Amino acid sequence: MQTPFPSLVDSIGNTPLIRLNRLSAATGCEILGKAEFMNPGGSVKDRAALGIVRDAERRGALRPGGTIVEGTAGNTGIGLAVVGNCLGYPTVIVMPDNQSRDKVDTLRAYGAEVRLVPAVPFKDPNHFVHTSRRLAEELAASLPQGAVWANQFDNLANREYHERITAAEIWQQTGGRVDGFICSVGTGGTLAGVARGLRAFRPDVRIGLADPQGSALYNWFTSGELKAEGSSISEGIGTSRITANFADTPVDHPFQIPDSESVPLVYDLIRSEGLLVGGSSGVNVAGAVRLARAVGPGHVIVTMLCDSGLRYRQRLFNREFLAARGLALPDWLNLDA
Repeated sequence: MQTPFPSLVDSIGNTPLIRLNRLSAATGCEILGKAEFMNPGGSVKDRAALGIVRDAERRGALRPGGTIVEGTAGNTGIGLAVVGNCLGYPTVIVMPDNQSRDKVDTLRAYGAEVRLVPAVPFKDPNHFVHTSRRLAEELAASLPQGAVWANQFDNLANREYHERITAAEIWQQTGGRVDGFICSVGTGGTLAGVARGLRAFRPDVRIGLADPQGSALYNWFTSGELKAEGSSISEGIGTSRITANFADTPVDHPFQIPDSESVPLVYDLIRSEGLLVGGSSGVNVAGAVRLARAVGPGHVIVTMLCDSGLRYRQRLFNREFLAARGLALPDWLNLDA
C-alpha cells in the first residue's frame, strides 16, 4: 500500500517519463517527455513555486499568514496559489493581459487575486515583473503579516530546486542513461538547474536550448547578441534578457523553433501519443527531435512536457486565431461536429 502524502505540496514532483514512440522511431533515439502536467497545479512551475516558498520560509522572509506576490505569465502563479493555499499564504498575481483566459480563470478559481497589466517590454517600468515588485514592497509595508516577492526570474531558489530535485529524478528514472536534455526558457530555472544537476552526475551530458521565435536567446548563443526575431503563440517561454537563474548555463545545442514546426507537433502528440499538451511542450519536443538528429541514433534525450493543452483552448483550438498567424488545425481534428 502506498503511503498517503501528508499534504498536496508533498505530491509535487516525481512525475513520470513517457516515451514518445513515433518520434523515437523516427529519430532512432529514445525521446522521453517528463509529464509535468501531472503536478497538482498542472505544470512544471509547481516545482519553482515550492522551491521559492520553502526558501522564503527558511530565510524568515515569509512569515505565517504572509502574502505571496508574483509577476507571471500564469503557470507560476497557479503553482504559488496551490502551494500558498496548502501552507496558509494568500497570493496576489500580476499578469500581462495577453495571456490565455483559461489561466486567468484558473488562478481566480484558486482564490488568487489577479491584477492584469498591459503587455509591454521588460525595459518599461510598467512591465508585469516590475509592477509585481513594487506591489510586493507596498504590501510588505502595509499588511500585518507582511508580503514577499517570489521573483521567479532572478530568485536562485528556482534554479536550485531543479538542480537538486528535478535533475536527480531524471537521472534515477533513466538509470543514468540520459545523453541529452533540452527545453525552452522562461525564467531559465528549469534548463539551468537540470543542466547543472545532470552535469554533476555526468559531465558530458549534452544540453540543448529550444527557443521560440520572438525570444532573443538563440541569437545570444549563436552571435552573442540579445536580438529577438519573429513571434510565437506559445506562452510563458522566451525572453529578451539573461536572468540570474539562467546566467552561465552551459548550452551545447541552441535551436530556434518556429510555430510552423512546434504547433503541428502539439496536434501530433494528441493523435499519436494521446498527450494533450500546451504550446511550450510543442517547442520542447521539436527541440528534442532536433537534438536527437544532432547527436545521432542510439541516444536518450529528455525534455519537459510543461503543462496541459486545456489551458490554451482559446488559442490552440481556435481556427480564426490560428489562421491569422498562418497556422491551422489538422484535418482529422473535427471541432465542429
